Amino acid sequence: MLRFANPLLRHIIHRNLFDSIVRKQCLQYIKNLRRLQCEGFKTIFLGETDIPEYLITGENPSDENMVQNPVWSIVHAGSSQGWVPWKYRMFLRDELCTRQEEGLFLEFCSVAQKVYGKCVIVVREERQIHERKQNEIAEDKGALLHASSVINLTSISCCPEVAKASGHELLPLPTPYNYLNPLDSAWSSLKWFIINNRKEFCLRSIDSVYSYQYILFSDMIGKGIDRMTPNKWKMLINKVRRCRMLLGSAVITTILNQVGTSTKDKKKEGKWVVGPM
Repeated sequence: MLRFANPLLRHIIHRNLFDSIVRKQCLQYIKNLRRLQCEGFKTIFLGETDIPEYLITGENPSDENMVQNPVWSIVHAGSSQGWVPWKYRMFLRDELCTRQEEGLFLEFCSVAQKVYGKCVIVVREERQIHERKQNEIAEDKGALLHASSVINLTSISCCPEVAKASGHELLPLPTPYNYLNPLDSAWSSLKWFIINNRKEFCLRSIDSVYSYQYILFSDMIGKGIDRMTPNKWKMLINKVRRCRMLLGSAVITTILNQVGTSTKDKKKEGKWVVGPM
């Protein structure tokens, strides 16, 4: 039955798999986001997704004869009003091309400032936070306030100083809470569009010896992105907002329970020591 549960419910059931550091990071993220929204910041979600070339061509990735294909990385951003009116970027990622595009985040911040004014730019934190030993927790308490650090994605480096220079705030989204990012659903919609409609963007040419296949990749991506209309974006944002409210309440309850349990244990220990005297 567990595999039929929604992501939020599964997370609550398995919350013991995450340590208190991760829960506090989530609570800190929700508090910071609400505070910035109350101060008049518009919320923008910036991120990227990888599209392997076999998804575009329709080849079988398990085929042993298939040459290893490169991966295309797409960078874009969205808000409750739809996709940010900024020209998204596509990068070909292979062994020869792994660098990040310089100045891309600065360009994005400038466009966002002109369109929306001051914004809180939410970017998913890529680094994973694993379970730690008890003696490591004290050293990692500084991770609760890591919003001042640079967030490096595959194709873009997001610097908080660059964001502040345009009047924005950069806010990292902790990795275990990816379902609080509506971009994940938008990327999923794009990939399903590619799978279901790639034949419409394929041209074939046959000569006396060879057969050629041309794929209008840029047109395909553009059409797939346009499928995510402002109304669909608004629905995704509302869904994320509801999950955020439920998760915030669950995290606060968990932390309070932990504090209450710890207090009771200390009282019990005190009574146990004082009792015999």
